[in-house]
Amino acid sequence: MKRALLVGIDYYQDVGPLFGCVNDASSLHPLLARNEDDSPNLECRLLAARDANGPVTRDQLLGGLDELLASGPAFALFYFAGHGSPRNGDVTLVTSDATEQTPGVAFAEVLAKISQCAPHTEILVILDCCFSGGAGTIESLNNGLANLRKGLTVLTASRDDQPSAEAGGRGMFSTYLEGALEAGAADVLGHVNVSGLYAYLSESFGAWEQRPTFKANIDRLHDIRKCEPRVPLPTLRKLTEWFPNPEDDYSLDPSYEPTAEPEDLAHEDIFAGLQKYRACRLVEPVDEDHLYYAAMNSKGCRLTALGKHYWHMVKEGRI
Repeated sequence: MKRALLVGIDYYQDVGPLFGCVNDASSLHPLLARNEDDSPNLECRLLAARDANGPVTRDQLLGGLDELLASGPAFALFYFAGHGSPRNGDVTLVTSDATEQTPGVAFAEVLAKISQCAPHTEILVILDCCFSGGAGTIESLNNGLANLRKGLTVLTASRDDQPSAEAGGRGMFSTYLEGALEAGAADVLGHVNVSGLYAYLSESFGAWEQRPTFKANIDRLHDIRKCEPRVPLPTLRKLTEWFPNPEDDYSLDPSYEPTAEPEDLAHEDIFAGLQKYRACRLVEPVDEDHLYYAAMNSKGCRLTALGKHYWHMVKEGRI
């Protein structure tokens, strides 16, 4: 049982409106609900406040969190896009009915609900709001340490002293997050997990821009979405056949190149697989810049460090 609660709030009664948060949550919904092959992924629920006809109140947000975490799902994802307000070393997720005294839901309240969830539940919180990096820190100790229960990951759009920018009717962070889920952050096997998301998002922002943060207390990486493997699995399993030893070179000659004569379909099929490896940095040509020249000049290719990693995974039956 895997669930996601996606919240986007543009409308605020007494706070300046936003213009991209509902778009962000709505755009992420289909990506999280289905894997790239259209198989079911997370069962998603969307809370969207575009105008006064459909506000998202504090009570609605708290109720949505209760339903998300009820009965201990195997994996739960909470996404919030809206105003964020720093308060007492914490960040408050501002709701449509915000007042000066009760601006919304403090992240400490979110953590309190998470702490009561079943211990086996893996939880990912993604915050695209200003000052979101304050989520989960213990400022009362004056040291900024994160206080996270086991199985919890918090990914935020910015540090605790930074705004989260909008551009073109979208939050910049969530726009990049969408690209990451669309396979930009997928590994060779097509897995998109939180470490891949953070690596992708971190590289998306420059030194003068907002800085995403990543806090986790986990002992495994849960797939957030599955995409098509960059190398078809049957081809990837050929690693140990084509390279019986990970230190071996694979010898090439012109018969592997499709443009060469006479035609050798078996060699050409292997060469096509090696080219897929090359595209994923699993192999590199020996003494040449391209596999084409390695073949035409009767040289070869070898496994990279990443290629050796996947070689061992194949050898151990994990692929």
